[in-house]
Amino acid sequence: LAQFHETFFEESFEALGSMEAALLKLSAGEADAELINTIFRVAHSIKGGSATFGFADVAAFTHTLETLLDQLRSGQRPVQPVIVDVLLRSVDVLREMLGATQRKQPADPALTAGLHAELQAILKNTSSDAAAAAPGATAAGVDQPAAAAAATGAGWRIHLVPGALMMEHGNDPLRMMRELAELGPLVTRVDAGKVPTLVEIDPEVCMLSWQIELRADAERAAIDQIFEWAEGECSLRIEPLSPPAKVEGAAAAAAGAAAANAAPPVASVPGPATASAAAKPAPPAEGPRSGSGEGGSIRVSIEKIDELLNSVGELVITQSVCTQLAAVLEGRQGDELRNALVQFERHMRSLQENVMRVRMLPIGSIFNRFPRMIRDLGQRLGKKLELKMSGEQTELDKTVLEKIGDPLVHLVRNAVDHGIEMPDRRHAAGKNEQGTISLHAYHKGGNVIVEVSDDGAGLQRDRILAKARERGLVGADEELSDEKVLNLIFAPGFSTAEAVSDVSGRGVGMDVVRRNINEIGGHVQLYSTPGQGSTVRIRLPLTLAILDGQLARVGKEIYIVPIVSIVETIQIKRDQISSLAQKAELLRLRDEYLPIVRLYELFGVQADHTDLLNGLLMIVEADGKRVGLFVDELLSQQQVVIKSLETNFRQVTSLAGATMLGDGRVALILDIPGVIARFLDQPRRADSAQEAA
Repeated sequence: LAQFHETFFEESFEALGSMEAALLKLSAGEADAELINTIFRVAHSIKGGSATFGFADVAAFTHTLETLLDQLRSGQRPVQPVIVDVLLRSVDVLREMLGATQRKQPADPALTAGLHAELQAILKNTSSDAAAAAPGATAAGVDQPAAAAAATGAGWRIHLVPGALMMEHGNDPLRMMRELAELGPLVTRVDAGKVPTLVEIDPEVCMLSWQIELRADAERAAIDQIFEWAEGECSLRIEPLSPPAKVEGAAAAAAGAAAANAAPPVASVPGPATASAAAKPAPPAEGPRSGSGEGGSIRVSIEKIDELLNSVGELVITQSVCTQLAAVLEGRQGDELRNALVQFERHMRSLQENVMRVRMLPIGSIFNRFPRMIRDLGQRLGKKLELKMSGEQTELDKTVLEKIGDPLVHLVRNAVDHGIEMPDRRHAAGKNEQGTISLHAYHKGGNVIVEVSDDGAGLQRDRILAKARERGLVGADEELSDEKVLNLIFAPGFSTAEAVSDVSGRGVGMDVVRRNINEIGGHVQLYSTPGQGSTVRIRLPLTLAILDGQLARVGKEIYIVPIVSIVETIQIKRDQISSLAQKAELLRLRDEYLPIVRLYELFGVQADHTDLLNGLLMIVEADGKRVGLFVDELLSQQQVVIKSLETNFRQVTSLAGATMLGDGRVALILDIPGVIARFLDQPRRADSAQEAA
């Protein structure tokens, strides 16, 4: 069964996400029977899978959780906020337990002990809460009649004949009997009459059958759930040991009808692998699946997709080489080859786009973690919060998606802690007491834009500036534009929080956000209006494998500048150049002074031009800073396949990677934030940059 472990963990974590989403809807007052059924199904599936694989601690914890959910589902207990809170914490505990089991580490017993005790205490509480589900009461938003519970007698007689594929599909009869024993005392008789001789035994086929008597006042539904995974893989007959007691009046008739509809006794169909004719048949249970056929999809490891993408990248480079070689051929055959290569290029682009789409995932998989976070932070801070999300189906490369998760968590936590005011302050300011956090994703200009907004107090310019002066980031008499003041919050360790808390205030948030986003070729912008709120806008590349680049030549070297970083390109005039004590050169551009970075100096190469008037200046921007890159010549724009320098050589400051050009040459891809940082980190430049500012 070990071959199914990884799939079981993947499916369990996905199911816990849907369980959490359903619980959040319950807490928001959207209680209905289907929501509770969704939550119950997740717990039941995880319990069954854990028991099958021998993850006893997970199965035991989930069994208690399932019992409580069964009471909610049957209407014995109403949905209450305290129960939803416990169930949400149970989701967290299950994630931790499954994570530890996946890492082949023992789960922390202290993690489950307290919560398990809370669940047991709720189950033992049979006060008026449980009685509220009496005749006419409502549980989970659905009317439950007095006799809705299945009729029970003195116990149940179960006849179980495993089918030929039952054990092969991961359904263990002994596990089922262990679960039955938790409902009450068992008397079990085994029939071994069909067991063959030792040499004929197939270890994956169970030739035993059982007659089981469960001597407990258990509900039929509880027994059905135990055998639910094996439905279609065995012959099963369940019947009461004694008929239900007669109940006079209309309630008795309703109870009998409900019990009959829920689980009618059925006769088994002869044959070793036949299924009982259940009232509502389910698809055959096969345990955790190595692939999912739902919606015509299959599970494929990301390594296989990466290999495929790499192969496509190599084909793109080869196609470019062929096109370049064919350009010099003359005559009819040369024309035919070029026409064929045009077709080849078209097909390659289509193949490239299709493979890229395979790696794309909706950003909703990241957004889905925030409803729970907003709810918990609101309770902890005493703030009333509402989360609005849009654009959840916007797709991003899986690698980009993985790297954007933590920055978004920082931004949302900051918005809740620093942005949204307490209800009394919002009321005094004429606002709705409930603050709003918005997450919005959309496509724009070949990029994906993600915005995190709040309708809180906004950033306080004077407070940020005072804090920056206190820390020596800004001179005492230095005046900055509003944009530069707001960008100070991205300085390492900067925080305006008056007290350190577990939500924010340690000054390790916004600089991490900017650094992480820059590492994936993204860009962060900050907007704020005092009294109305703030917005952080993140511009992200669709993928990290393909880059839209501008080719620039410096001497014999070709560099690729990401188009997303380029503001404009200009030819310099003499009156635009200034210098500071021969330490740095500055470009005056529309009343703004920008440092000039000579790429040939930065990378130690021989350039064609050293006079600034003879070359070109590319104005690039990153981290809120702009500089001019001096190059000899601009070449074409093209999409390039990024090859990692770190994988093939080593990490080089100010370079994001390399690529192969059509003529076979290697071109280096510039990391613009790294180029600016490397330039400013040179001692003679640092003072000049400060003077320029």
